[in-house]
Amino acid sequence: QVQLVESGGGLVQAGDSLRLSCAASGRTFSSYTMGWFRHAPGKDREFVASINWNYERTYYADSVKGRFTISRDNAKNTVFLQMNSLKPEDTAIYYCATGVQGKGYTYWGQGTQVTVSS
Repeated sequence: QVQLVESGGGLVQAGDSLRLSCAASGRTFSSYTMGWFRHAPGKDREFVASINWNYERTYYADSVKGRFTISRDNAKNTVFLQMNSLKPEDTAIYYCATGVQGKGYTYWGQGTQVTVSS
């Protein structure tokens, strides 16, 4: 029913920036939350950022606060993750996810690779 497609990943150097996109289709976004997660080699999946679709309230992991910004484009059903001042520790596969607000994330994209070299 819900399809999420991430894009925008790549190989960059420390200090560079990337903008990830997550295009959603197959549903109405009312009362939904969308979030970004990442999974690095040898580590568990971790939360990065989220945004409430209707109220645009945002949340960030401490590790990315001040460097990453999550935003949305309602007309295109797309969520973005602007990543600035990238660090090697940010290297991971980044996943877009969505679900009904307060009920957890139930739909996931396939992920996009972000690699940050020193």
